[in-house]
Amino acid sequence: MTHTLIASAAALGLAYAGMALLCLAMDRHHQQVWGREPSRRQRAAMQAGGALLLALALLPCVAAWSATVGVVLWLGFLSAGVLPLVFLLPYAPRATAWSALLVAPAALGGLMWIP
Repeated sequence: MTHTLIASAAALGLAYAGMALLCLAMDRHHQQVWGREPSRRQRAAMQAGGALLLALALLPCVAAWSATVGVVLWLGFLSAGVLPLVFLLPYAPRATAWSALLVAPAALGGLMWIP
């Protein structure tokens, strides 16, 4: 039971951080948070990092559940990971960036506890 809880938390954290990076790669949201548009290199790095975190969110799902159920749960965690961004990004853009920065290492650390 506890490994599924850790897997759920890790997948949700990785999905949230990945979606936050993808949001911050957009000109509008980057402007809201940092007061300037991202450079081409920053945008590419954030897009690659966000895609990598979203792909890593699949690992705990498949490890804790089977591949068929894990993929379905992964899609659910992707949807659940973007929900806080919908409410947080328009009203507290800096909090979004800092929360993603704090959640990502914790979620990556949670990957070590999954058998």
